[in-house]
Amino acid sequence: MSSVPDRIVVVGVTGSGKSTLAARIAERTGLPHHCADDIGWQPGWVGTPDDEQRRRIAEVCAQERWVLDAVYSKWQDIVLPRTQLIVGLDYPRWLSLGRLVRRTLVRAVTRKRICNGNVESFRQMFSADSIIRWHFRSFAKKRARIRAWAAEPPGAVVVRLTSPRETRRWLESL
Repeated sequence: MSSVPDRIVVVGVTGSGKSTLAARIAERTGLPHHCADDIGWQPGWVGTPDDEQRRRIAEVCAQERWVLDAVYSKWQDIVLPRTQLIVGLDYPRWLSLGRLVRRTLVRAVTRKRICNGNVESFRQMFSADSIIRWHFRSFAKKRARIRAWAAEPPGAVVVRLTSPRETRRWLESL
């Protein structure tokens, strides 16, 4: 890649490593990194109202340079027209699920604060709203979206990466 786009979105299934990759892209390029979960969640795992989420993401997208670590479907109509590059992490389920379970266990033990000070817990891990259950409910839809965008890009260039090795090589090319 000869020049780095100014507005990049990383997409993938839950647990694929979107936030990690977005942070690494930001480090390599100097692009400001914005976390979608910080927009979508308030303290206490209270969902941000949709109109407020849309206002916040519109502020991010109005900037000239950014990398975003996800696109919520409720505001992709704001993000996609401004996006220059979509990086899709299309990894096998076993890989993303393994990463997600490991990450969730570590966070539950360490009480590491994420998205606006929230913490994951063992109770939450086995609840009806579990991030692991969300992985199973959303996997097929998210994967299909990545593949559809790769086949027919929604305006932005799409890079579909199918393994961590391929992702590392792509990142090194920036």
